[in-house]
Amino acid sequence: MSANAEPREGLVIGGHRFVPMIDAAAIAAAVGRLGDEIRASFGNANPLIVCVLNGAALFHADLIRAIGGELEVDYLRVGSYDGGMVSTGRINFTAAPGTSARDRNVILVEDIVDTGRTADHLRRYYQHKGAASVAVAALLYKREADITGHPPEFLGFEIPDRFVVGYGLDYQQQGRNLPAVYVLDAGGAA
Repeated sequence: MSANAEPREGLVIGGHRFVPMIDAAAIAAAVGRLGDEIRASFGNANPLIVCVLNGAALFHADLIRAIGGELEVDYLRVGSYDGGMVSTGRINFTAAPGTSARDRNVILVEDIVDTGRTADHLRRYYQHKGAASVAVAALLYKREADITGHPPEFLGFEIPDRFVVGYGLDYQQQGRNLPAVYVLDAGGAA
C-alpha cells in the first residue's frame, strides 16, 4: 500500500482496531470550504493563523493554502491527552507562540475540539494578549463532549464522541500521517 492509500477495511494502531470515518476527498472538500469561509470573513485583514501542534499541522498546512491571500502564521503546542484516549482536563502549554497578537484577528487552527477546554484556554490567552478577535477553525467537533458551549466558528465536521485518528490526530503518536480520519472500532481491541 502506498503512503497515501487509505485502508478501506480498517487498521490496527497500538493494539486497537480503527475503521474509516471520513475519507481524504471529503476532508479536502471541507478544507476548501473553510478556506473560502475564512477568506470571506477576514478579506484582506491579514489574519494570524495559529496552528495548535501537533495534531493540527496537516490541517493547518492545507487550510492556509486554501485561504490564500495575505495572512501570517504562528505555531504553539499544548496538550491534554498525555498519550491516552481521554483528555486529562489539564492543559499543558509546552511551546508558546512567538508572534504578537495585539490588534490582530487570530484564528486558532485545531484538529479537534472535544471538551472545548483547550480552545477556550487559548481564546482567553489571545484575548489577554490584546487580539482584536479570536476565532477557532476545527476540522472536527464533538458537540456532545463539549462542556464549554463554545463551538468552533469555522467547522469541518461534527462527529460523535468517539476516539479518532488520522490526518494529524494520533494514538500514542501513531496514525498522524494517514490521509483520512478513522474511528475506534466499537469492538475496540484488534
